[in-house]
Amino acid sequence: MNKFPAAFLILFIFLSCGQKSVPEQKQEILALKEMSDLATAEYNITKVVKASDDKTWFKVGDRKILLSCSGTIKAGIDLSLLKETDILIEKKNISLTIPPAKVISLNIPPEQIQLEYQQVGFWRDKFSNAEQNELMIQAEKQIRQAADSIGIIQNAEKNAKIFITGFLKRLGYQNVQINFTLPEKKK
Repeated sequence: MNKFPAAFLILFIFLSCGQKSVPEQKQEILALKEMSDLATAEYNITKVVKASDDKTWFKVGDRKILLSCSGTIKAGIDLSLLKETDILIEKKNISLTIPPAKVISLNIPPEQIQLEYQQVGFWRDKFSNAEQNELMIQAEKQIRQAADSIGIIQNAEKNAKIFITGFLKRLGYQNVQINFTLPEKKK
């Protein structure tokens, strides 16, 4: 006779635990914020930098340099920007709006920078380390600006969508829709 109330109590607890409120569900999803920068694409890149300093009228002789560098560029989503208003839940359906992908890091180790060629006229000085560093800073800016054209941003968004969809499906959602906010315009 005591088995019926105990079984009923266990069934009641099991069913009530499975039914989470929408705010509880949103808090579970907001745990993604803890990941902060979620890197979802990584490319190995090689950049060739050439410079010529022969256009200056008051300096006699040419000065040319050719540098090459190899590094890694990572792109992904900054999930720390996720807000509760970005989550829409209706039963087993969820719509999540996440920030657009961006370049998270660009790493060009100094040992991967090679001086390939340098031609300096008799009356001119070689390119200094400071000038070479300035050229590498410009190369880094060019790589960051070219992130869209090499496809890493699109690839990062595609991979983030796959990852987050899988995460949400494991939480029990059947229909998952991932949207991206529009990127902010650079001034």
